[in-house]
Amino acid sequence: MELIREISEELKSSYIDYAMSVIVGRALPDVRDGLKPVQRRILYAMYEMGLTHNRPYRKCARIVGDVLGKYHPHGDSAVYDALVRMAQDFAMRYPLIDGQGNFGSIDGDEAAAMRYTEARLAKIAEEMLADIDKETVDFIPNFDNTLKEPSVLPSKIPNLLINGSSGIAVGMATNIPPHNLKEVCDAIVAFIKNPEISIEELANFVKGPDFPTGGEIIGLAGILDAYRTGRGRIVVRGKVEVEDKAIVIKEMPYLVNKAKLVEKIAELIKEGRLEEARTVRDESDREGIRVVVELKGNAQTALNKLYMFTNLQTTFGIINLALVDGEPKILNLKDLISEYVDHRREIVRKRTEFELKRAEERLHIVKGLKKAVEDIDNVISLIKSSKSPKEAKDRLIEKYEFSEKQADAILQMRMQKLTSMEIEALINEYQDLIKKIEEYRQILSSITKIDEIIIREVEEIREKYGDERRTKIVEKHEEISVEELIAKEDNVLVITQNGFIKRMDIESFRLQERGGVGLIGIQLKDDVPTTIIKCNSHDKLLFFTNFGKAYWINAYEVPKQDRTAKGINIRRFLNVSEDERIVSVVPTKKFGGHVVILTQDGHIKRTKLSDFVNAKRSGIIAGNKIAFARRCEGNDVFISTKKGYAVRFRLKSIPELGRSARGVKALKLREKDEIANLTIVRKEGYILTLTENGYGKRTDESLYRATNRGTMGIINLKVTGKTGDVVASEYVRGDEELITLSKDGYALKTAVSKIPVKGRSASGVLISKRGIACATIL
Repeated sequence: MELIREISEELKSSYIDYAMSVIVGRALPDVRDGLKPVQRRILYAMYEMGLTHNRPYRKCARIVGDVLGKYHPHGDSAVYDALVRMAQDFAMRYPLIDGQGNFGSIDGDEAAAMRYTEARLAKIAEEMLADIDKETVDFIPNFDNTLKEPSVLPSKIPNLLINGSSGIAVGMATNIPPHNLKEVCDAIVAFIKNPEISIEELANFVKGPDFPTGGEIIGLAGILDAYRTGRGRIVVRGKVEVEDKAIVIKEMPYLVNKAKLVEKIAELIKEGRLEEARTVRDESDREGIRVVVELKGNAQTALNKLYMFTNLQTTFGIINLALVDGEPKILNLKDLISEYVDHRREIVRKRTEFELKRAEERLHIVKGLKKAVEDIDNVISLIKSSKSPKEAKDRLIEKYEFSEKQADAILQMRMQKLTSMEIEALINEYQDLIKKIEEYRQILSSITKIDEIIIREVEEIREKYGDERRTKIVEKHEEISVEELIAKEDNVLVITQNGFIKRMDIESFRLQERGGVGLIGIQLKDDVPTTIIKCNSHDKLLFFTNFGKAYWINAYEVPKQDRTAKGINIRRFLNVSEDERIVSVVPTKKFGGHVVILTQDGHIKRTKLSDFVNAKRSGIIAGNKIAFARRCEGNDVFISTKKGYAVRFRLKSIPELGRSARGVKALKLREKDEIANLTIVRKEGYILTLTENGYGKRTDESLYRATNRGTMGIINLKVTGKTGDVVASEYVRGDEELITLSKDGYALKTAVSKIPVKGRSASGVLISKRGIACATIL
C-alpha cells in the first residue's frame, strides 16, 4: 500500500522528531541528577561492573565497550569523550570518575587512547548511585529491549548545580556553570526550611559560580541576572600577581587553553601591541599554573591589555536550561533547587516504602520463627514425625496457622538458632522491626520528616565532600577603556617643519652639562624641528596651525618611537592642508579652563577650551594666522620677540572671546621683528631666554615690569651675531630640566639651575654647541 503525504509535512514531522531526540536523548541534562543520558549510562555501567572507589581500576576500553553494548548505541568516541570529561579536574568542579593515566590537560592536550587509560568511580559519584537498588528510580528498556537502565539516578548530591553542564541541542543550548558544594547545600537546607525564601536570599548562600580552575568573577550583576531569570553574562578573569617587574598568572579562566593563551601573549609582544612586556614563559608544573610575563613597562597597563586582547578575561554566558519532566525549561536558582528537593523527596519516599515493605516481610518471618521457638519441642516433634518436607510444611500451617513463607523459614532454620543467644537475638530483632516499621510509617505520613531526612543527608554530604570556594568574586566591574591600555607616563612630543610627529620617553635623554653637543633626538632629512613639548600619554593634544585652525587627538595615538626615528606624518592623524603647519600644541587632561591665543600680527584673546571639544581631526576655526597658544595657568602673559624684546601684562586684561574673533592688540612689533614665544608667568621665578645659536640665560621675573597691552616692550636679551635671534622665552622656577633641539636634530637635556642668572640686557652663556631650534621645560 502506498502512502501519499506532502513533503513539507514529512520534513516538518521528521525534523521535529530529530530535534526532540537530540534535546531529550543527547544534549540536555536532566534537572534531577544533572546528567545527560551518556553520562548516566557510563556511571551506571561502572556501578554494575563494581568499579567503586575502593576497587582496582579497569581499562577504559572495557568500560566503553560495556556502555556501547548495553546502553548507548552510538560512537565509541562520544562515550569516551564524556568519560574523559567526567575525570578532568579542570573541567569538572567535582569529578565523578577517578582516572588513571593521561586524561588530557589544561593546555588542550587530548587524553590517551582508551586502551591505555583506566578508571573507576569517584567516591562522590557513588553518592549519586546510592539506593538505586531500592526501587527509588524507574528503569526503562535499553535500546534493544534486552536490559533495563535507570531513567534518572537517585543523586544524593545536587550535581547539576555543583558540576554544571553545557550542550548544544537543536535550536537551544545550555550552559550551566559549576558551583561550590558547601554553598549549594546551605541554600538547599535554607529552601527546605523556608519554601517562600526569595532568590536574593538564596543568593546570600550561593555567592556565584565556582570554577574548578579558580580565577575571578568581576561584578555581581550577571550572577544575579542568571539567578533571577536563568540567563546572565559574567566576566571571568585569571588570577594574577605582580612580582619583581613580572605579571604571574596563577589561575586560568574556566575552559581557557593555557598553551594558546601563552602563544597569544607571545604574539602580542612580537607585534609590539604589548610593548610593556619583554617576554613570556610557562613555568607551570605539578604544583600548579605559573605563567610569567616579564615587564619593561607599567604593570597595570600590561594587565589591562592582557584582559582586553587575550583570554585572560573571558565572558561566560549562563543559560540554565535543563529537562523538567522531559521538557526543556530555563530555570532560575530557586527553580533548580526546588526541582532537586522534589526529586530527593520522591527518592526518600520510595526508599522508605521499599524499606517498610522489606521490614514488614521480615517481621512476618520473624513472627513465625518466634512463635515456633516458643513451642519448639512440639514443633520439632511434628517435623520429625512427618514423612516429607511437604507434609511437615502442611502440618505446621494447619496446626500453628503459619503462612507458607513462615513455614518454609521454620523448616530452613538451623539448629544453632535454638541456642539461648540466638533466641534472644530473634526477640531483639522482632522488637527492632516493630520500631522500624513504626518509624517508616511515620516518615511516609509526614513531609516534615522526609524533609528532615533530606536535610540530614545534605549536611552529611556537605561535611564529607565540601571544600572552600576557588573562584573569587569581585563586586565591582567597569569596562576597560582604551586609556587603561595606555601607561600613564610623561613623554616628549616633537614636530618638524614638514609635519612629522613622534612621541619619546623622557628617559631616552640623559642629563648633560650645558655647552655640550647632545644626543641625536630625531632623524632629519631636509627638515627642521619646530616644536618640542612635554605631555602625558593620557593628555589630549590641542594643535593650532598657522592657518588659524585647531585640531585635537589623544596623545597615545601618536606612536612612541626611539630617538633615531623620524616620526609619522601628521596628516595621518589630522586633516591639515599641504601648506598648513603646526605652530603650537596645548596638552590638556580635559577641556576645562581657557587658552590664550596669539596671532602673528600681535593680537591676543582668551577662549574657553570647551569651545574646541568638537575640533577633532577635521579641525575648526580658532582665529587668524596663529603664532602661539598656551593654557591660562598663571598671573601674567609674557611675549618675547626674535630681536630680543619682551612685553608683560596682566592675564585678566585679555578679554574672553569666541573662536572666530580676532582678539585685541597685545604688542607692537618693531620693523623686521617677529614673535618668538608666549609664556604664562607666575610669581617668584625666572624668565629663561634661548637663542638660535645655542645661548641662554635666566633673568629674575621681577625685572620685567607689567605694562598695558599694545606697547613695544622692553629689552629681554641683547641679540648679537654670536647669539642669533631669540627662539624662546619660558617662565621657570629653577628646579626644572630643559631639553633643546638643534636644527639638525640633536637634543641636549640639562638642569635649568646650571644656567646662570643675568640681567635683561645680557646675552647669556653657551648652552648647546649645535644651536637651538626649539625647546621645552620638563
